[in-house]
Amino acid sequence: QTAYNSEMEQQRRKDKYGTVGAVALDVHGNVAAATSTGGITNKRYGRLGDSCIVGIGNYANNKTCAVSCTGHGEFFIRSVVAYDVSCLMEYKGMNLKDACEKVVLDKLVKIEGEGGLIAVDTLGSYELCFNSEGMYRGAKTSDGINVVGIYK
Repeated sequence: QTAYNSEMEQQRRKDKYGTVGAVALDVHGNVAAATSTGGITNKRYGRLGDSCIVGIGNYANNKTCAVSCTGHGEFFIRSVVAYDVSCLMEYKGMNLKDACEKVVLDKLVKIEGEGGLIAVDTLGSYELCFNSEGMYRGAKTSDGINVVGIYK
């Protein structure tokens, strides 16, 4: 039993190459976003995913919000996900929650894109929105709020 568990643990650690994203709001009202990923398994040589493309896998705008995304990159590229959240806030006057849900739960779902995002706006509101079965996520605020989750 111990040897089996050890092998399973080694395999689990070896297979853990997911996206890591962060968004932040500083005391001056500036927002920032960062996204890093190992990409999808068995990807085509030369494939460029969404994580490194500003406006797709991440975006920050001091007028609206900061966004970091994870999911099926090709669908996020087609939907310009991170930038779209910011645009819905800036040009349509949506709040962060509604903008995130419109993009992730409506726009992406319609084209069968799966994934999610983390976002923070310039007022300190944050969203951890996803349409997949689960998404590793967490949030910490200066008010002492700590949130950690995997499934809905």
